[in-house]
Amino acid sequence: MTPPLSRSRSRRASSHIAVRLAHGVSGGLMAVGWLVLPMEMAGVDHSVPLIRAEQLVAASASAPGEAAPDGGGTSTGDLVLPVVAVGAAGLLAVYAHVRRRRRMRTRTTPGGASVGAASVEEVEARARRSLVETDDSVRTSAEELRAVAAQLGDAAVRPFRAALAYAESELAAAFRLRHRLDDSVAGGGPDTRGMLEEIVARCAEAGRRLDAEAAAFDQTRSLERHAPAVLERTEARFRELTVRASAADITLAGLRERYAPSAAVPVAGHVEQAKDRLVFATSSLNRARQALDRGETERAVVLLRAAEGAVDQAAAFVDGVARLAAELAAAAERLPAAVAGTETGLAAARGRPDGGAGARADLPGRIARGEAVVAEVRREMSTGVYDPIGALRRIEQAHAGVDAARHHEPDDDEALARLDRSRLTARSATATTSDYVTTHRGAVGYEARTLLAEAVRRLHRAETAWQETGTDDARPEPEGGGQGQQGHRGGAEKETEAGGAGLGPEAGAVEAGAGLAPVVGLGETREADALARRARQVAERDVRAYGNPYGAGASAGDGTGGAVLGGILLGRSARHDDAHRTSHGPADSGGPTTYSGGPSAYSGGPTTYSGGPSAYSGGPASFGGPRTRGRRDGGELFRPPATD
Repeated sequence: MTPPLSRSRSRRASSHIAVRLAHGVSGGLMAVGWLVLPMEMAGVDHSVPLIRAEQLVAASASAPGEAAPDGGGTSTGDLVLPVVAVGAAGLLAVYAHVRRRRRMRTRTTPGGASVGAASVEEVEARARRSLVETDDSVRTSAEELRAVAAQLGDAAVRPFRAALAYAESELAAAFRLRHRLDDSVAGGGPDTRGMLEEIVARCAEAGRRLDAEAAAFDQTRSLERHAPAVLERTEARFRELTVRASAADITLAGLRERYAPSAAVPVAGHVEQAKDRLVFATSSLNRARQALDRGETERAVVLLRAAEGAVDQAAAFVDGVARLAAELAAAAERLPAAVAGTETGLAAARGRPDGGAGARADLPGRIARGEAVVAEVRREMSTGVYDPIGALRRIEQAHAGVDAARHHEPDDDEALARLDRSRLTARSATATTSDYVTTHRGAVGYEARTLLAEAVRRLHRAETAWQETGTDDARPEPEGGGQGQQGHRGGAEKETEAGGAGLGPEAGAVEAGAGLAPVVGLGETREADALARRARQVAERDVRAYGNPYGAGASAGDGTGGAVLGGILLGRSARHDDAHRTSHGPADSGGPTTYSGGPSAYSGGPTTYSGGPSAYSGGPASFGGPRTRGRRDGGELFRPPATD
């Protein structure tokens, strides 16, 4: 379960509250003590010297407000200290409160930047960067965690799974805040800065937890000691994927022949990019073996990590083709029932010319549109060359439009049948978009990731509601156990394997949809589908704006460009890479920012970037947060050849 959005305010806040409470309680105890003490002493038999009558009269006349010496009363002087104690306690509490407020206004997050001292625009840019770099860290950490689990077993990686799950939950909540902020009608409200600071704080906490485990992770994995075995395992995966890439090429050709061109668009270029990653893996593996033969273990380890990342992404591309083929076949099976169900709904709407009480004025137009969609889909089905997923989506959209116009909610049986079909389209869109973000994360900015996170959140809620019904899940699986539905907690169904080429880290720790009515789950899947497709459009825009990672006129035929685009290589440092994306990716920052020199620094001027091949001479990403994921320095290992 996602922690409440208010939970991630800095945990130091609890200590400040405790201090104020301690001050108040101590002052209160002092006051009570001074008030009770005179009362307790009143009943004690004090021996006092005899006082003459004239002295008593004189004393009474001079101090009428005081009690007689033997009267047992409480004097005004006895109340002075309690009042002073209470006042002191109050002043201490006020001082602590003011001090905490001042500290909150000038607090620094990990990295040393004063968030409170920065402008809202600077905090906005910081929040965007934090989301991107934390999302990258979570995805990379999950990828290497899978490799270690395959090598050492699940028991060895249990502590790191817990750290990853924690980071995933923080990141999911940060993305949810970002979506709420982007989706608000009145932007720039009084809560905007607080929400942005919470995004930064959650991302910092997620990164801190991963950074804290990086050293233990390296010690557990002992890649330097196990390098020969890891090399053998990675080479075996490489050979397997080489065969599967050829098979995926045949599968993709079959999809293009059997279905309409739009059906295969989500995986267009997958085979070529898989081969590109394999080219990079080939070079890295060969050089790693040569380095091991020379006894250069540290150099070999860096090359091995790069090869692992490339093989993972090649698998994502190949699995994506197999998964889409299965989804298209499943959609083709469901389409006739969807068409028949929509026709029934249209007939019911036509049966009442007035549309019933409260029907909208656009109902006749909605009915006409629905009839046109049904006729068009039937015509496409008769030709045998069509897009089953696209047709299923259009049918549901038309049916939903008529329902909305007539203010009609389907009963549970109808809603469940439609939910089954809508889940298929939403899953397909979400998985292919997550594949795209994962394999192009060197260029994709915060906006696409936020939309994808919200799509996964909504789909997860609908999935949970579906599981509550006890309905069998007929979800198609690609051959070879593809990664298409893995998510932050393995998506809705698998163990924590965030950041793979699946639903991505957004799927984890989102609120469950248990108890949702089927009709509500149906609406959630439609929203998830629309959000995922919008995220794909934004991500593609980011990649187009990113351009050639080597700069104008530069090129490389060894696959290094794809490794940079896919976030396998971080650049000269992870921080430099993030700065480049922030200043050049329009979706990342909306334009030049004041970011320079580190993940939490504000410099006062836009980041500059050389744009040449030397900018990408860093090492591969590894398990860890923003501060540790680039710890394996590649030096000049991955510098592409300069061109004249």
